[in-house]
Amino acid sequence: MESNYHTLKRTDNQLLVITHLSQLLTYVTGFGGLIAPLIIWATQKEQVDGMDAHGKSILNFQLSMLVYSLISIPLIFIVGLGILTLILIAILAFVMPIVNAIKASNGELPSYPLSLNFIS
Repeated sequence: MESNYHTLKRTDNQLLVITHLSQLLTYVTGFGGLIAPLIIWATQKEQVDGMDAHGKSILNFQLSMLVYSLISIPLIFIVGLGILTLILIAILAFVMPIVNAIKASNGELPSYPLSLNFIS
């Protein structure tokens, strides 16, 4: 009896790159930087080699940036320091997806600094 169940995952570095770069949708549309990678990860983690690790890393980073942004907002009114932290968060959230997209295209694992581990 032949089984149609395949345990082999395909290698698709291009999709990994797109998943990392999809975080930049926030800068284009104002939203989507969390939703797009979440959808790609959820639908492809079983089919694409490395997608589970990359997707979890991306989601942890995006959720971390959201938490840091929410913490920074009250700091604007309290000390004014929140503006500086929001600028730093925006720079980090723009640069790191590009850096990790390059890593993904080279078959390397992503590394996002200051990521809290929400999804393991």
